[in-house]
Amino acid sequence: MFSFRARRISVSLDSAIQIATLVMVTLGCSTNAIAQTDPGPRGGTAAAGAPVSGLSPAMTAVFNKGLQNFQEAEVVADGLGPRFNSNSCVSCHIQPAAGGSSPANNPLLQFANSQNRIPSFLTPNGPAREVRFVRNPDGSPDGGVHAIFTIGGRTDTPSGCNLVQTDFSNTANLVFRIPTPTFGLGLIEAVTETTLVRNLASSGGAAFGISGRLNRNGNDGTITRFGWKAQNKSLLMFSGEAYNVEMGISNLLFNNDRDETTNCSPNPAANSIFKVGGFMDEAVFDDINNFANFMRFLAPPGRGPIDNDVVEGSNQFFNVGCARCHTVTLHTGANTFPQLANRDIHPYSDFAIHHMGAGLADRVSQGLAGGDEFRTAPLWGLGQRLFFLHDGRETDLMRVIAAHSSAATAEFPASEANAVVRNFNNLSVSDKQAILKFLRSL
Repeated sequence: MFSFRARRISVSLDSAIQIATLVMVTLGCSTNAIAQTDPGPRGGTAAAGAPVSGLSPAMTAVFNKGLQNFQEAEVVADGLGPRFNSNSCVSCHIQPAAGGSSPANNPLLQFANSQNRIPSFLTPNGPAREVRFVRNPDGSPDGGVHAIFTIGGRTDTPSGCNLVQTDFSNTANLVFRIPTPTFGLGLIEAVTETTLVRNLASSGGAAFGISGRLNRNGNDGTITRFGWKAQNKSLLMFSGEAYNVEMGISNLLFNNDRDETTNCSPNPAANSIFKVGGFMDEAVFDDINNFANFMRFLAPPGRGPIDNDVVEGSNQFFNVGCARCHTVTLHTGANTFPQLANRDIHPYSDFAIHHMGAGLADRVSQGLAGGDEFRTAPLWGLGQRLFFLHDGRETDLMRVIAAHSSAATAEFPASEANAVVRNFNNLSVSDKQAILKFLRSL
């Protein structure tokens, strides 16, 4: 990763060109790529955040209740902690609207206090991140999320609760994830497994050196599709795990506190449960079902303006091979909710996991996904995103594309995207720029 900062250094024009050329070659781009410029995030109003069309009044009430819970800031009395990363879903899933990804101003810095320092991997203008340890102290594989903050130092910390913040000084053992956007996830959940299997088999990726596979549940063998490594089966599982891992709040899926330090959990687990005995409407659902319902009925993001350049960029996106993984169109199947059934959707993903090489590898395994495998990131909504790749290391699409290319090493095979990146690098300046404009139209 390269970080460029403005400095008062006087260099000749020839030297500046040589430096720029060296940087682009190092990033895996052809030297004429210097002329390409990421248009940057689209401005204007958010093209996302609304419910899917056609919801009944009762279902709209369910969506709104889910949105309310998604926006709620939790406190210790609600079950927050004892260790946590943030206190609400929307604090991290807010760009460009509720349900999105990390905002420009890091929301996690608010949790600094007398007992919680801000670790070096969180910066004011960097993405919200969770941190995982690659290995345990004994050298065995870890891969789990380690909460950044404790409830220590808060005004609502229970008396007698004594916690020590996790030590993140061994930076070589740390890897990161940023929030994934949740727009349109109900439609993704509604795509049948048969559709995903057939799509992967017919993608034509072999001609580009692309293989890929679908991640699967270890018990029943069914396809998992949510998360950076497609490790979660359903939106309910996705919600329950996030509530427990990110906020430390136990629930009916994850019904034990992650930290059972004495005096630090005033409420017995599970913290989030059904309101048993009430009427079966939106007032009955527990928090994780409300989160899942909000995401289930959250509409896909809208497109930006489409002109001739965007159309040409779309054509080139297909020609160089990007669409062999970033499948443009999928079809949902029969569904309990008719608003999600039998619809063409355009997520730009095959929801399969692919070898991405040593450059992107995080050495964390989840399900079938190994240390260098990641789910094809859905590209809908990309035009208004700020941070990219699983750890948020990049903000510029040219560097994102370059990062997809990685040679084989003794530990990991070559990236499946190498041929596609080469094809992109061999395009003309105008065709590269058209692809960038197309991507920012999504």
